[in-house]
Amino acid sequence: SVSRASPSAKRPDSQRGPLPSHARFAADLRTALEVCVGVRLGEGKISVDGRRTALAGHGIGGGAALLAAADMPRVAAVVTIAVAQTRPSALDAARRVTTPTLHIAAGRDMVAPAAGHAEPITAAAGGPVWLRTLRKAEHTGFLDGRHWSDVLLTGSPNAKTRQLTRALVTAFLLHHLVDEDRGDVLVDGKVKGTDLITHP
Repeated sequence: SVSRASPSAKRPDSQRGPLPSHARFAADLRTALEVCVGVRLGEGKISVDGRRTALAGHGIGGGAALLAAADMPRVAAVVTIAVAQTRPSALDAARRVTTPTLHIAAGRDMVAPAAGHAEPITAAAGGPVWLRTLRKAEHTGFLDGRHWSDVLLTGSPNAKTRQLTRALVTAFLLHHLVDEDRGDVLVDGKVKGTDLITHP
C-alpha cells in the first residue's frame, strides 16, 4: 500500500513547500536506489542486485518514478499508481523508459483521471507496458491513513483497493525481477473489477 509519512518523518527537501521540484524528487529516487545498490545493508550482510531493482510511486511520485527511470536504464521495472503529469514531463520521460512498466489507474479518479494521465503516458511508452484500471477505485483509495489533504480530495483510503493493488504490484515485480510466473494471471490475465491494456 501507499503510506503517508508522519509529520515528524524526515523528507527530502524536494518534497517540501507548495511547489515541490519534480526533477529533484526524481533525483532523490535515483540517489536512494543507487545507495541501496552501492552500499551493503544490514550490518554489511545484505547486498542488492542492481539488475533487480524497480521504481514505484503514487500520483506525482509515479511521474517522478518515470523521470528517474528515464535516466536509469539498469532499472528492471517501473510501477506507477494513479500517475500524475510532472514538470519535466512524465509523458516525455515515458518515451525514454524501455523497461517493463505497470500503470495502475483508478476508474473514478477525479485528481489524475486515467484519460488525461495514465492513458497518454501508456501510449507513449518506449518499452512493454501494462495499464490496469481498477474500475471502482478513487485516487485516494490507494492510500493508507489520513492526511489534511483529504478534505480537499474526493474519496478516502480503501482497504480493498490497497489489497488488490498490492497483489497486482507484487505479481508484476516478481515476474520482472526474479522470473516468478505463479502470479502471472495478475500480470496478463483477467482480474475481476479491472480492465487491462497492454502494449508490447
